[in-house]
Amino acid sequence: MKQEGTDKRKISAHRVITALGREEMDFLDKLGKDALFTTGHKLSYNEILRGLIDFAMERGISGKNLDSARALKLRLQEKELHS
Repeated sequence: MKQEGTDKRKISAHRVITALGREEMDFLDKLGKDALFTTGHKLSYNEILRGLIDFAMERGISGKNLDSARALKLRLQEKELHS
């Protein structure tokens, strides 16, 4: 399935299934609704995840020597501090 993103990149779409806790889902819902009330556009879960992934890619984050979500979080924080 092909679709065109908002930044005009061709995106080959793949379904990603994830299991999130209530607090994480509440956070995503709040993020999307905050965008709606301030810009008139509600961010979808896809847009939020795509933005987070783009951020990590631009910072050069790799999976080398990562063994947990906590390790990923620390690497993201470290990269942001050194940017």
